[in-house]
Parts: sequence; C-alpha cells; structure tokens
Amino acid sequence: MNSPSWIQRRKSRQIMVGNVPVGGDAPIAVQSMTNTDTCDVEATVQQIQALADTGADIVRVSVPTMKAAEAFKEIKKQSPIPLVADIHFDYRIALKVAEYGVDCLRINPGNIGSEERVKAVVDAARARNIPIRIGVNAGSLEKDLQEKYGEPTPEALVESAYRHIDILERHGFKDYKISLKASDVYMTVAAYRILAKEIDNPLHLGITEAGSFRSGTVKSSVGLGMLLAEGIGDTIRISLAADPVQEIKVGFDILKSLGLRQRGINLIACPSCSRQQFDVIKTVNALEERLEDVNEHLDVAVIGCVVNGPGEAKEVSVGLTGGFKKSMLYLDGDKSHKVANEDLVDELEARIRAQIAAKKAQTDEKTKGAEQLPIEEVK
Repeated sequence: MNSPSWIQRRKSRQIMVGNVPVGGDAPIAVQSMTNTDTCDVEATVQQIQALADTGADIVRVSVPTMKAAEAFKEIKKQSPIPLVADIHFDYRIALKVAEYGVDCLRINPGNIGSEERVKAVVDAARARNIPIRIGVNAGSLEKDLQEKYGEPTPEALVESAYRHIDILERHGFKDYKISLKASDVYMTVAAYRILAKEIDNPLHLGITEAGSFRSGTVKSSVGLGMLLAEGIGDTIRISLAADPVQEIKVGFDILKSLGLRQRGINLIACPSCSRQQFDVIKTVNALEERLEDVNEHLDVAVIGCVVNGPGEAKEVSVGLTGGFKKSMLYLDGDKSHKVANEDLVDELEARIRAQIAAKKAQTDEKTKGAEQLPIEEVK
C-alpha cells in the first residue's frame, strides 16, 4: 500500500535551519508556532516539547520585545528542535536572538529600519550561518502596493517578496526562504506558482489565518495540496485556530496523503453504512487515540463489511473485515484469524504494535549486519 509518490518536486537551493535541511532533496519539513506568552519560559518549552513529540521538525516563536528575547535565550537552551524567531520592526531583537543561537530569523528586511540596521542583521546572520525567512502576508502588504493593485492580489504578494529579496541580495545574502500567505486559497496558490518559476530558494507554504480546526484544515489541505502536487513547497505550516499540536498532525496527514512523507499509522477506514457488522466509527476513533504515540509508518485498514473489506485488507500490514459477531483479521495481506467484535480495538492495537516491533527489529538487524561487514562489502 506504500506507493511511491509520482510528484516531481521543484528543484530548490538547500538551506539549514539548525540541523534540519530545507529544500533540495530534503523531506518537506512540518512546522508550527507557539501560542504561549514567550516570556513564560516553562509554558513555551512545554508546548515546543509537545510539538516535537508529535513530529514537528521546526517551531516558530514570536519574539516581540527585548524581554521576550531574554526569555528566548532560555527557551532555546531547552528546545529539542530548531527554533525560528518571529521578529518585526525592532532590529535589535534580531541581533539579540542571533547572539542567543536562533536557528532562523523570520523577518521582513523592509520593516526593520534603515539600511545600516538591515546590514547589521544580515551580517549577524551570515556570521552565525543563520538563514532568514521572508514572510509576505496579504494582511500586511505595503500601503503603496495596496494602492497600486487596489487590493491584495497574487502579483502584489510577489512584488512585495521581491522588495525584501532585493534587500538581502544587495547585501550578498542568499540563505533565505520565502512565504507568500493569504487567507484566500486561490490567491495564495497563484502567488506561489508565480514565484516558484522565477527563483530557486526554498518556499515555506501556508494558508494564513485559515480558520477553525475544521474549516482551516479543509482550506489548508486544498491549497497546500494543489501546490505540493505540483512539486512546490519545502516546508509547510497549517495555520489553525486550535491547539498547535493539531497543526502538526494535519500537516503530516496532508504529506502522507500525497506520498511525500510517512509518519505514524495510515488508517484506512470506511465511512460506515447499514452493511457494517461492528461500530466502525467508534472502533476507528478509539484505535486512533490509542496509537497517537506511534511514529513508525504502518498501513492499517478497518472496513465494516465484506464488500470492500477483503480487497483493502490484502493491501495493508494489518486489515480487518467486518463479520457477524466475529470479524476477519488479515496480517500482511493474508487471513489470520477471527476476532470477537467486542474485542476488536484491543486485538488491533496489539497486532499493530507487534507488526511495528517486528519491522523495527528487522531494520535494526539489517543495520547491525551492515555495520559488521567490511567497508568493501557494504558498498
């Protein structure tokens, strides 16, 4: 079931955000942003840890004041993954977090002051190998661009991006990625399509201010799905008015659906109907909740009846086809045994964890064997 993606990704220049490669042939990074008070170090670190545990590759932290910059110093020391500092207007904050070891600066060079101030930030970033993310947002376009275009448009977003790009390029700085975000799906997609053809820098994708968990997930899935399917995008952030942990889960689900990254259980389940022989929805929800700690990839099918069940079950590592009082369990495509319907969740969880443990042991054995071979044989 683990089919390779047919997507041909856009060729982009690779930069490093801490120890995470972005662009080139690196996996598409999944990001989120803390919504705690940055000055509350304990709460912010806890949230970063929760995001990391869910699979986040990178986390962005807002640093609006010098007090927050001092807190960021402590947060950075405790963070298990690379951090991006989100900074606007005050170049001194950028210099301070650069000193404290930030992994990436999210700034717009055009709004942090004079040419001398921009140069100071660029020089600090260059000296410490810190990349910069240019973040263009339809809600904060320059006034003259709003007057020129009448309203936010894809072309206005791209023109704004080039203004910031020109500033960095003028100072000989090339380690930057760019985002062009709007809450409108079509505007966002059109802007990225334009810029993707004209530059080779990494692109950070997102539908900004997408909305609540449900509507924001739909908007983000549609917009990012269109771009990712065209090979555009090197990092993604799902912007939801919800727990940031959900942003990471949705991000990975989007990438999994396109075959771009695999993490955790790929759960195939029927929507259920009157043919179902057990409560599919209840079973799937309980199983998903129990397996939230699983990071390894495994395809699992839970189907309520024998119409589509056998076909799906034969294509996955663990499959279940509904039957009266007892349902048929498949392992690696073959019938294994029947399970009482009241025991389905317990049995499925046990079998899934056993499959994962077996795969891990097999991988470890191969790795151990390769390490023991002479260098010539490993090659």
